[in-house]
This record gives sequence, structure tokens and C-alpha cells, in this order.
Amino acid sequence: MGQLVCTECQALYPLDEPVWRCDCGGILDIDFTPLFNLARIKRRRPTIWRYREAIPLDHDANIVSLDEGFTPLMEITIGGKTVFIKQDHLFPTGSYKDRGASVLVSKVKELGVTEVVEDSSGNAGSAIAAYCARASVKCHIYVPQNTSAGKLAQIQLYGAELHQVPGTREDTAQAALGAAEKRYYASHAWNPFFFQGTKTFAFEVSEQLGWKPPDTVILPVGNGTLLLGAYIGFRELLQAGVIDRMPRIIGVQAENCAPLYRAYQQNRAEVPPVENRETLAEGIAIARPVRGRQILDAIRQTKGQILAVSEDEIGKALGEICRQGYYIEPTSAATIAGIKEYLPGSSPGEVIVSVFTGHGLKATEKMLKLLP
Repeated sequence: MGQLVCTECQALYPLDEPVWRCDCGGILDIDFTPLFNLARIKRRRPTIWRYREAIPLDHDANIVSLDEGFTPLMEITIGGKTVFIKQDHLFPTGSYKDRGASVLVSKVKELGVTEVVEDSSGNAGSAIAAYCARASVKCHIYVPQNTSAGKLAQIQLYGAELHQVPGTREDTAQAALGAAEKRYYASHAWNPFFFQGTKTFAFEVSEQLGWKPPDTVILPVGNGTLLLGAYIGFRELLQAGVIDRMPRIIGVQAENCAPLYRAYQQNRAEVPPVENRETLAEGIAIARPVRGRQILDAIRQTKGQILAVSEDEIGKALGEICRQGYYIEPTSAATIAGIKEYLPGSSPGEVIVSVFTGHGLKATEKMLKLLP
């Protein structure tokens, strides 16, 4: 069925043990061979679990689902050009993080884990809290003290125990790591099972395009939860012979917190930490991404790039998209600003796919401040 592999020392662990980090402190990945029976997939319900044989879970009885997945892929005009946008803001908890939460909490249930901890700027915490509620798993969510009130309410109403941490997003991560010494860490950055859910983004996009890859995928990047998931998914489809090439992957960061952009521009293998200045795009404001080296590798291996956008560009993009009838949170608007920066150099006929990552209703206080 596969195994866990340390990215530092190559130590191996079985998938049926509750391990989220190597004994050496290294990050774990999953060595697993997915299967794709396209005829069978087509007959199944439109959720992420239609790709059941591509998800490393032993027994169907352990699936924890809210029928998430197969979100619409809409053609939207941006900067005078047509771009395909995946509407992942329409997931049950209002963000794409439900992809990862469904698979990770399903694995938590399979492992017999009864209590987990997670840290988040809001969306991942909401998703983990929701799926833990569904699975009757006790859940502790650590968030920065300045997290949007709507997300705080959502987390608590799902029944999770909320821990607000003073200081930076990195202070919150450290508090959660301390708590994870005694509890299973259901982390969207550390835990490799989360990426086994977000990779379904690539499966859905390819299927919705007639089992063909787009030319370019433009995604927000902080901890790399969606970007790395997409990279894993497209790579698995390529290795299985379902698609014939990898799309270019473009990452978008906010200028006020852009360590990956800086490392890419300086051609570094590692990501230097930066000061985390306040940004509208709170969901990607990660000064020290745990999987930074992997994100840079994914970008370079697909001949992609990383862009950085200003607060003014994010605000303008948010207003423009809302006036097209799509209510997205500011972090999603950072991606739209990145698309606008990318498009002038794009090729005629280039098939570009991007995403609305979170719903605007999750950031009402910020949205109100942006009104004239």
C-alpha cells in the first residue's frame, strides 16, 4: 500500500503507524503508486473520492466526507484574456482545505487516533475542525490572535478547542508543535496525508479538461499546501500515462511576506526567513514555510516561476472579481493579481488554470474595511 519516507535521512515508516515526522526531525512524504481507471472514475459520484484508488487509505469504512470536490471549472475574463478558474471557495467549509482535511481525518480515523492538534491562519483550522466533528475526533486548533472573527466562530461551532496565540503566525506554529509532542499533529504543512487530498485538484482539472493537462497553473503559495498537492497530482497522472506532460506551475505570494519569491529570485535552494508584515492575504503570510525547498523544486522542475503582488494590487483584484459576481476572500485575490501580472507575457491560446481558494464570507471584517 505504500510507506512514509523521510526527505532528509530516507528512513521508512509504515503507513499504519501514527507518525507525522521522522525521528531525525525531517519532513515525511508518501511513497505510493496510485491507480486510475478512467471508466470507473466516470461512473462515480462527483467528489474527491471518485479517485479512490489514488488515495492511500486501506478501508472505505474509514472515509470521512462531506461530499467535497469536483468544484466548477469556470471560464472567467481577467485582463482581457480567458482563464479557467476552479471554484474551490464553494467547498463545505468555504475553502479548498477541505480536500486535505477529508483525506487526513480519514487517515486519523483509520489509525485509531482520538485527539489531534493543528495550527492555522483560519481556513485549515476550520476544515480540520469540521472533519474531526464529522469523525467524532477531539480537535485542538491553534490560531494567531488576529485571525478573522468569522473563522474563529466557525472553528468553535464545529466543537474544536480554540487556542489563540499572541504574536506572529510562526509563534502559532511553534505553540502547535509543542502541543504535538503529546498529540497527533494533523498539520496541513507537516502531515503528508493532507497533500494526498489537495492533489485531487490536479485530478479534477485534468478530468474537466478531457483528461488533458493545462499549459499553466497559477496558484497562491504560503506553506505550499495546494501548490505541492497539484504538483504531486499532475506528476502521478503523468507517471500513470493519463496525461502526457506537466503543466508549468506559477506560485503567487504577497510582497509583504514573500520568502519563496525572494529565494526564487536569488536562485537559492533553501528559503531564508523574512519578516512577516501585515497583508490582506493572511492565508499565504508564511515567513518560514516548512516545505520551502520542495516548493522551489516543484517550481523549477516544471519551468515555472514565483510572482509577488502588492497590497494595492490585491485590493484592486478583489474589487474587480467581486464585480464579476464572485465573492472571494482577499487571499484569493492575491492569486488574481498574480494572474494579471503573468498574462501580458503569456502565449496566444495558452490554457491557464487558477483557483478561488476561499469564500469572502470568511473574512467579512476585512471586506468591510475595503469598502469606500
